[in-house]
Amino acid sequence: IMKAISTKRAPAAIGPYSQAIEIGDTIFTSGVIPIVPETGALAGASVEDQARQVFTNIRNLLEDSGSSIEKVIKTTVFIKDMNDFKRINDIYATFFKEPYPARSCVEVARLPKDVKLEVEAIAIK
Repeated sequence: IMKAISTKRAPAAIGPYSQAIEIGDTIFTSGVIPIVPETGALAGASVEDQARQVFTNIRNLLEDSGSSIEKVIKTTVFIKDMNDFKRINDIYATFFKEPYPARSCVEVARLPKDVKLEVEAIAIK
C-alpha cells in the first residue's frame, strides 16, 4: 500500500506530487530543494548554504516518516554547476557516514526556483 508522507519540517510540494511516498519499509522522497520550510525562502546564495538546507530538509522528512538519514540507501543529486561538486561533497559528508549511500550526480540546465541543487533520496525504515 502506498502512503503519502508530509511534514511541515521540509518544503511543501509546489505541484501535484507528495513530499515522499512510503511503500512497505521503503521511503522515496521527491526532489528536495533548499527552501527554509518555516519561511518559504531560499536558504542563502552559496552552494554550501543551499546544500546544508537540502540535507537538513531530507533529514527532517525522513525522521518524520519514521526513518532517518542514516538509513538512506540511494541518493540522486542534481546540480546546476559541476564545478560545485567538491563543495557539495564536503557538505554531503557531514550528513552521511560510511557505508555511504549509493549515489548518482548529474549537472542539469536548470532547477526549480533556480536553486543550485536538488536531491532525492531512497531510505529504508
